[in-house]
Amino acid sequence: MSLHDSGIETQDEVLFDVINGFGVITLNRPKALNAITHGMVRAMWAQLNVWIDDPSVHAVLIEGAGEKAFCAGGDVRALYESRVSNATDHQAFFVDEYRLDYLIHRYPKPYIALLDGIVMGGGMGVAQGAALRIVTDRTRLAMPETGIGLFPDVGASWFLGHLAPTLARYLGLTGVTINAADALYCGLADVWLEGDASAQLREMLERFDWARVVEGASGACGVVGSGRAVDAGRVLDALRAAILPLGRTWTDAAPLARVRAALDKHFSAIDVRGILASLRADVDVGGDAWAEETLAVLQQRSPLSLCLTDRQLLKGRRMDLADAFRMELVLGYHAFASGDFVEGVRALLIDKDKQPRWRYATLADVPTEAVEAFFVSPWADGEHPLNALGR
Repeated sequence: MSLHDSGIETQDEVLFDVINGFGVITLNRPKALNAITHGMVRAMWAQLNVWIDDPSVHAVLIEGAGEKAFCAGGDVRALYESRVSNATDHQAFFVDEYRLDYLIHRYPKPYIALLDGIVMGGGMGVAQGAALRIVTDRTRLAMPETGIGLFPDVGASWFLGHLAPTLARYLGLTGVTINAADALYCGLADVWLEGDASAQLREMLERFDWARVVEGASGACGVVGSGRAVDAGRVLDALRAAILPLGRTWTDAAPLARVRAALDKHFSAIDVRGILASLRADVDVGGDAWAEETLAVLQQRSPLSLCLTDRQLLKGRRMDLADAFRMELVLGYHAFASGDFVEGVRALLIDKDKQPRWRYATLADVPTEAVEAFFVSPWADGEHPLNALGR
């Protein structure tokens, strides 16, 4: 069964194909930098579930159409319009998006993400659960949510929470954009394919020899080929052996490596206020340009979002994946209801004055109880929309 036969709408926004045993997902909104709509989320969910039981599909590849972006995030304008019109579309979107992202993290067949171009927000959600995350010379990766009054979601509580704590705080709080070298350095990518990565990968897909993977396989673990069951780990090992030699799995050229000592110094402070104070102290005594630039970035972000994100990342380090998504849905409910999202989008995308009037003007104005309230579930016990994840 193909998606084209399933009656799902928006099939032009996301395309599906099977090429030599690979199910290929193409995010197909290049003019919108492949931003993910609710329809695309539903379509991917349906097709991935079909491919689980499809014996002709041994692995999945996701990529973006065009040369600019893998995926620049969720369709923020649609979410904004839902919120300001008092609709509930944004709530349904996040429930379905997080279910999709969780499925990708736990997908029983190897799932590969080609992160060519811009990768932000929701794009990270459909990428970071991949067994192989491939970056390119054009990769520009970020979780920039604090700049629009939100927090790093789509599982970032978990995947940022598993990085070095100072790197997680730096990326999550500032929302800065990093390149392929930094993605490898941080642990947000597995291999960097230089040059024409898309052509290299497509050639590998078309000539990949599944017969050698199937040969000698025994036991059953969900991937079927030539009528014989193949362990998914065996398939992944074969894919890694084919893809990793095409590029770099480590580099000493990461820009973040050069500022790591300063980054660790400032982002190991006890809280966000401490981070800014540490940066400001260095700047006041003629500190380096990186400290001054980082301070300026943080001063532009929503103070409430900064406090919320720091608490979120701390909690996420101690959670399993399903609980992290459940926490993020709670945070998102409150962020849309009483946070800075509407004002952040207005300033950045609607009026474009880039002068957001945040709910709290400074970090010192943010009450601890306001942050704690974001972690209180609006749903009664057992009624959380993601209650079934992992269970």
